[in-house]
Amino acid sequence: MNTVLESPSAVWPLPVRGGSFDRADADILQRMEAVSAATACAKLQGMGISRSYVEGPVALERGSRVVGSALTLQFMPQREDVATGLGQEYVERHTALWAVLETVQEGDVLVVQANGSPFTGCFGDMLVRYFKRRGGAGIVVDGRIRDAARVRELGVPIWCTGTTPHYASQTDQFPWAYDVPVAAGGVLCLPGDVVVADDDGAVIVPAGKALELVQSAEDHENWEEFSRMRLDQGARLSDYYPLSPDSRAEYEAWRDAGRLPLA
Repeated sequence: MNTVLESPSAVWPLPVRGGSFDRADADILQRMEAVSAATACAKLQGMGISRSYVEGPVALERGSRVVGSALTLQFMPQREDVATGLGQEYVERHTALWAVLETVQEGDVLVVQANGSPFTGCFGDMLVRYFKRRGGAGIVVDGRIRDAARVRELGVPIWCTGTTPHYASQTDQFPWAYDVPVAAGGVLCLPGDVVVADDDGAVIVPAGKALELVQSAEDHENWEEFSRMRLDQGARLSDYYPLSPDSRAEYEAWRDAGRLPLA
């Protein structure tokens, strides 16, 4: 049961919540597990989506990877006549930051617009701990986190711009809305889009492009596997990356034969 939250502002009713949305298809998410962020970004470029890379956030722990359906949270600049964070968590628990956590479902990736603020610790130990308990798969935030040591121990994949001792609403930002379109790292993310993130960064895959992308990416990942094996055997780069007509035919024969190790 969702918690009913009291608005922290008399000027504008908060938190703002967007409309209902459909989460990404489970089969597509499973197939996307084999797709790297680099491949997703490149394929989207070829499909006409030029801005998919969330610029700024990097993996808190190297080797992290996540694929999931986007849940969104938006911070806005503070204006003292509307809302401030002077009451710390006692104010924040009536905001979108607490509210969005009550909507987390298994496998969700929370994408957060924090406007690149270096002074906003959007998540700390307690919130990440609760996010994990709810089944959240990962967090992508174009801002900072705090309690870094304890957060790392939780093992939740997180992409952020760094760490800070500040709590979420301590300085220039305030948790404003959830289940709304957000601009994270210069990229539009809608609730229900697909997030692919690894050591190269986070990429937002529009929900309507996800099936087309995964179908194309599966072939791409397969031929790159083939090309790596041929390069390791001493083949010329120009013959196998990208595939030439001749090496494409060779790849297809290898694929159709069951992708066996090359002799």
